[in-house]
Amino acid sequence: MTHSYRQPGVVLTDRRFTVPLDHDRPGGETIELYAREVVASDRTHQDLPWLLYLQGGPGFGADRSVGRPGWLGRALKEYRVLLLDQRGTGHSTPANRQTLPGVGGPAEQAGYLTHFRADAIVRDCEVIRAEVTGGAPWTVLGQSFGGFCLTSYLSLAPEGLATAVITGGLPSLDAHADDVYRAAFPRIERKVAAHYARYPQDAERARRIADHLLHHDVVLAGGYRLTVEAFQSLGIVLGAGDGTHRLHYLLENAFVRTPQGSTLSDAFLEQTQAMLSYARHPLYALIHESIYGQDARPTDWSAERVRAEFPQFDAAKALAGDEPLLFTGESIHPWMFECDPALRPLRETADLLAARTDWTPLYDPARLAANEVPVVAAVYHDDMYVDTAQSLRTARTIRGLRTWITDEFEHDGIRTGGPRVLDRLLALVRDEA
Repeated sequence: MTHSYRQPGVVLTDRRFTVPLDHDRPGGETIELYAREVVASDRTHQDLPWLLYLQGGPGFGADRSVGRPGWLGRALKEYRVLLLDQRGTGHSTPANRQTLPGVGGPAEQAGYLTHFRADAIVRDCEVIRAEVTGGAPWTVLGQSFGGFCLTSYLSLAPEGLATAVITGGLPSLDAHADDVYRAAFPRIERKVAAHYARYPQDAERARRIADHLLHHDVVLAGGYRLTVEAFQSLGIVLGAGDGTHRLHYLLENAFVRTPQGSTLSDAFLEQTQAMLSYARHPLYALIHESIYGQDARPTDWSAERVRAEFPQFDAAKALAGDEPLLFTGESIHPWMFECDPALRPLRETADLLAARTDWTPLYDPARLAANEVPVVAAVYHDDMYVDTAQSLRTARTIRGLRTWITDEFEHDGIRTGGPRVLDRLLALVRDEA
């Protein structure tokens, strides 16, 4: 059953699909997927080509926008758009601490979650495409992890694609998670240095907050234990276009004077809780490192191990001297499953996923080298989340891929500069044609 309704300038239709949990066992357990169809209100009855949007993540449902903002407004000029909640996210059989016990214990949960990677998402898309387009290929826009999925799409089912548009999401085809994080920590350090250069007053503010957390047990209202490492992880925002400003405004309101002395303010703690909690997207934490698993090597809490190779990120050492406190970026650590109430019941499941040695390949270099699908990619200069050098190495292996390398935007350029970014990429496709 579908339901349609209106927002300013658009008609939305809720669509649901049933797919196998394991596509290699089509007669086995099934899950339900949800997607939102969006069409310009003055074009509802036109026969428009389809554009499928794959959200970044992993573990995030599709954007819940109102009307036709940003890139969506540009896409609706010529496409009917499908916003997919990838499996395990949003309304698509969500995977979290409340639902996963229904699968079984930690071992069963870990086995279940092996079916929530890019290859399964691609096969979901092919089931959906057959129903939505009648089998006609469609254009797919993949942002960040959505671009990882789209690279898998080009490897596994290129016949389903009319055009592939990737923004900030060209993955390394063969890097282990350790390689990913060894490249990531120096980038993160550069982003932190740039933040302190813009807001030099924040260096002392960050040290003061970290020092307070080293000497006080701080538990947020939702039950999140705010440790120094958790505070440092707020640096994840520095990879976004407005992230440095958001972090600055957070830090400037950190302390308040009380009759008992200075302490962390309720406003700071409330904002920090919202930024740190994985309650809205626990799947991100559970399978983040597994998106790099493609061989017999376990990921084995890669970010945690690799971080130890960069002692400048140790808060206690920084505070003992006069070094700036370094924030961290897009990485998942075991302590998160102790600090965050949304993740605590899933710690053993996460450990089992980190120990797995049976990951299957997500990309086919030979097929990519023979690619015939028009494909373009925005690669952001010094992207904090996806290594630029690794992206360009992959770009050279995909036949016919055209890149737009820019320092005008950060990783979320499709959000901050959506119409211009999409215009530029679609123009590249047409120039190639």
